[in-house]
Amino acid sequence: MKEAILNNLDNPRQLEVLYRDNQTAFTQSFNSIYEELKNNKTVAIWYERLNYASPAISKDSTRDLTFTVIASVLAGLFAKLPELLAIDEEYFYSRNIAFIVLPLLMAYFLWTQKSSVNKLIGVASVTLISLLYINKLPVAPRSDTLILACIHLPLFLWTLLGFSFVGDRITDSRKRLDFLRYNGDLAVMMALIAIAGFLFTAITIGLFKSIQINIGEFYGRYVVVFGVSAAPFVGTYLVRTNPQLVGRVSPVIARLFTPLALLTVIAFLIAIVTSGKDPFKDRDFLIVFNLLLIGVMALILFSVAESSKAAVNRNEVLLLFVLALTTIIVNGIALSAILYRITEWGITPNRLAVLGGNVLILVNLILVTRTLFQAIRSGQNGTTLRAEVVGNVIAGFLPVYSLWTVVVTFLFPVLFDFK
Repeated sequence: MKEAILNNLDNPRQLEVLYRDNQTAFTQSFNSIYEELKNNKTVAIWYERLNYASPAISKDSTRDLTFTVIASVLAGLFAKLPELLAIDEEYFYSRNIAFIVLPLLMAYFLWTQKSSVNKLIGVASVTLISLLYINKLPVAPRSDTLILACIHLPLFLWTLLGFSFVGDRITDSRKRLDFLRYNGDLAVMMALIAIAGFLFTAITIGLFKSIQINIGEFYGRYVVVFGVSAAPFVGTYLVRTNPQLVGRVSPVIARLFTPLALLTVIAFLIAIVTSGKDPFKDRDFLIVFNLLLIGVMALILFSVAESSKAAVNRNEVLLLFVLALTTIIVNGIALSAILYRITEWGITPNRLAVLGGNVLILVNLILVTRTLFQAIRSGQNGTTLRAEVVGNVIAGFLPVYSLWTVVVTFLFPVLFDFK
């Protein structure tokens, strides 16, 4: 290895190949020849790369850790309010589940972004109004508008979290894209935390059970509740303080699932035609289609949203383009089914909400598809696409989605007389 390094000091590409082939041997050999060649610029750069150590604990890291602990405890206590105050659990969680985590995350990002006092007051006021509003809606188990409000309010608070995340750079599409990347990385980290938590829970309960002590009920009511409440804060802490842990994971996962998603969509379209199933009269069909549309948008975003902002090759762009185009066809079928149901049975809150959401996703998807097509035609040498190109198209549409969640959450109950 040492001889190979010496022979390729003027060949950066081959040095990288040697390093990736055997990182441990490369590092040991490089360090052994450093003293005699430390005046060589290439050697100096590689030495710093191989031996750089981050500061153990920074002031920001300590601050973030302190917030994580405090927020986790507060979220856990809020989640336990039904038990502490004898509140009906179904009533409480259906309306307030988003308030367990999101307001505290808003506070964290407003704090770290050093946002203005006016913005802090504005976010706090909107959050408080939302909390009072959703809990003051009439108790009506069969109210479609109540169910829609409970579903869309977390989405509205999520967009408010994005507003807090971007700080004072509200119009900066790159900050919006960073927010979407953060969500992808957080999802990956929380999945890992969930797996680890599940295994730890199973082992802990099993250990006590082996000595005839059943802690299952206690563990579930307290440890699990606080653990689940803490997961978003722990995940955020890890993502923010160790971005190298997950910065490339979500794009890799998305790229692995993109061809599978394309095959699934195509197979599903063929199955619709050959099975004789009438999607126009099947309500579950529309629910599945909406989940599919959201999933495809996420796949496209995270397939190109690498933290290094590296280019995506032509084959990947072509794959994403075909996936987006196929999904537009699926969306067209879904929209036709919704319009058919409205024409046949009239307008209801559910149908109007699904129609509006589908139209917005369709418009956003068409813009993304156009961008992918342009990249295929006129990208760098006709073969590459940078992450920001597609990511900004999706991120730039966030305010539109936010406005729609406001309409469904706050206006639908009034427009449809709380039915």
